[in-house]
Amino acid sequence: MIRVAICDDHQIVRAGFKQIFSQSEEFSVVAEGSTGREALDIARREICDVLLLDIAMPDQSGIDTLRTIRQGQPDLPVLILSGYPAQQYALNLFKMGANGYLNKECEADELITAVRTVFQGRRYVSSQVGELLAQSFDRDPNTALHTELSDREFQVFLRLARGATVSDIGTALSLSIKTVSTYRTRIMEKMGLQSNSDLTYYAMKNNLLD
Repeated sequence: MIRVAICDDHQIVRAGFKQIFSQSEEFSVVAEGSTGREALDIARREICDVLLLDIAMPDQSGIDTLRTIRQGQPDLPVLILSGYPAQQYALNLFKMGANGYLNKECEADELITAVRTVFQGRRYVSSQVGELLAQSFDRDPNTALHTELSDREFQVFLRLARGATVSDIGTALSLSIKTVSTYRTRIMEKMGLQSNSDLTYYAMKNNLLD
């Protein structure tokens, strides 16, 4: 039996996945979590064979949670759940150690296949992510990282690089703090950077600051 833990801040999503797993004796949902901290606790207790992890969690992002899990439980299969298009996160998450990337709107059969695959020690790569991986080999290595950002992400990037806080940016752009935090996470992942200081250094190096 494959022991599965589901970490997602939406109860209805967890319930839907539990219903899918309940239809087979091959799986057992042994734990649920609604925050990044709860996901870390589940990982540390080593009670599951596969951890399903939402990318957007209320206290800390799934990206930060994955990074911490990989430091303490490097061999735990982690299947990322996301409501975002694969091109925004998938490639960077695989580089960070995710075993698979799955859109929450996937079919039940794909969820089952993905869990089986990562449980067996392999990576689950959907056809969409496979196309992105193929495209990444053709990408011009000289393309500036910030050109991969959307218009809104670029706005947030410049403000972060100038030292503005998430709260300041939210006020200036009429966005919620959670939304700005999500933009910040996307920016860091797309550009492969780790901190606001890295953003500032990059912006200065590329003459993006006034």
